[in-house]
Amino acid sequence: MDGTSNVNGHARPEFYRFHQGEKLLPFADAEYEARLAGLRAIMAENGIDACVLTSMHNVAYYSGFLYCAFGRPYAQVVTATDTVTFSAGIDAAQPWRRCYGDNITYTDWQRNNYWRAILSVTGPNKVIGFEGDHLSISQMAFLDEFLRPSAKTDIAPLIMTQRFHKSPAELDLIRAGAATADVGGYAIRDAIKVGAREIDVAMAGRDAMELEIARRFPDAEYRDTWVWFQSGINTDGAHNPVTARALERGDILSLNTFPMISGYYTALERTLFVETVDEASLKIWNANVAAHEYGMSLLKPGASCAAVTHKINAFFAEHDLLQYRSFGYGHSFGVLSHYYGREAGLELREDIDTVLEPGMVISMEPMLTIPKGQPGAGGYREHDILIITEDGNENITGFPYGPDHNVIG
Repeated sequence: MDGTSNVNGHARPEFYRFHQGEKLLPFADAEYEARLAGLRAIMAENGIDACVLTSMHNVAYYSGFLYCAFGRPYAQVVTATDTVTFSAGIDAAQPWRRCYGDNITYTDWQRNNYWRAILSVTGPNKVIGFEGDHLSISQMAFLDEFLRPSAKTDIAPLIMTQRFHKSPAELDLIRAGAATADVGGYAIRDAIKVGAREIDVAMAGRDAMELEIARRFPDAEYRDTWVWFQSGINTDGAHNPVTARALERGDILSLNTFPMISGYYTALERTLFVETVDEASLKIWNANVAAHEYGMSLLKPGASCAAVTHKINAFFAEHDLLQYRSFGYGHSFGVLSHYYGREAGLELREDIDTVLEPGMVISMEPMLTIPKGQPGAGGYREHDILIITEDGNENITGFPYGPDHNVIG
């Protein structure tokens, strides 16, 4: 046992190591060593002795372990020589099997054994790096109380920048994710018919993707893959949940497939219509497709996110459609999900000046929402994933878009 306290004359562990089974990680050890080397370089430049990473996305990025919090705190501590994940006893040895490096289990018989375990690795009075966009106010107070840092540095912006640049191994996994999203898209297209419910269609896509992930990655953990399939008025928002609404002839549809592979998110999003599309809707759909194609042509090294955004804005303004744009035109890909993670510094918005570089992965996804009661009412969205190359981009999305392919029935 690594840390104990006496209770009623009995020694009880505050934390311990429980390691059994074999390591099973999404990437080779060399991949994690390269990531940790990048983090340690950031730490050295900023005089940081130990990083206390607390978010799902950064713990997964630097260790491979994607935790399930369920109301409990988790962490990874990285020092100049060590990398250790911290997990709750309810998980037994699974976190050790799924992480690169060491793992310590903390007990819950007294409060804050989590922080006592972390202190055993960081030591007191050190310069601590933390995630300012994740660590809560209450947990920050415990960090101060138990670790007694000599200084603290918010490391979140710096490590987000590190995650922008994908390794060859990451690119391979992201390509597999994009191909899996296409599999879900074809299953959804096959399930679309008048009278089918959104939930029925969504389940067909989700099931197809989970089976494809299991085929491609037989040693992975399977969780979090999902579909948003929206119809009619439900297409007005990009993140509207699935309902039991039944499809009707002439409905506008939004197909959205999201396979999750070892914490890595990919996506496919398409506009479709059931059996027929009216003239007003067709005009808007074609305009959004044109913006999508124009936007993809702009994604190349040296272009800034803001500059790309302004050019697509100008395109929509020329078509008197800019007022119907509902969000930015694309975002980065990597370790992220709809409930954790985000590489906010690589999004196609007016307020992001990041310059695109080879090895970055970004979507192009223009969306127009026409309010109910107007001709062509509904939400129109296309979404492709592109890898920035030395001289342009590589589109890794294969499912077709536009009226020639996606009027179904």
